[in-house]
Amino acid sequence: MPGWKFNQYEMKGIPVRIEIGPKDIENNQAVLVRRDTRAKEVCNLNCLNDRILAVLDEIHKSLYEKTLKNREERTFVAKTIEELKYNAKNKSGFTKAIWCGERECEEKIKAVAGLTSRCIPFEQEEIDTKCACCGRKAEKMIYWGKAY
Repeated sequence: MPGWKFNQYEMKGIPVRIEIGPKDIENNQAVLVRRDTRAKEVCNLNCLNDRILAVLDEIHKSLYEKTLKNREERTFVAKTIEELKYNAKNKSGFTKAIWCGERECEEKIKAVAGLTSRCIPFEQEEIDTKCACCGRKAEKMIYWGKAY
């Protein structure tokens, strides 16, 4: 039974499993199994290399789209420190907010909301013109999140 081998290599992260048995060789075919969807596909051995490359590309796109959708659904906006606190307590994910760049504000958000700065994206969004913490003029949008 090959089950333990399948599991062992799935745990290692191998994205595509190729199953070839005696009957498959007689029929000049192999079975491709995707790790992400567990979908099985019969493929001719003559085009196996091209099909594996295509399946790997499909897996890459599928995982990227799934992850991007998850990130977008779990990213929230806050314009005040109260909204930052609410998001930290009631929502799982990241919160975008405008920040003045002062260390004191970053430390206050950490103390009050339990959030730490995660990143300042290259592509800035205009959420507000005031710092979510102190209310002073600010231009940098920053992602905040909990450190686990």
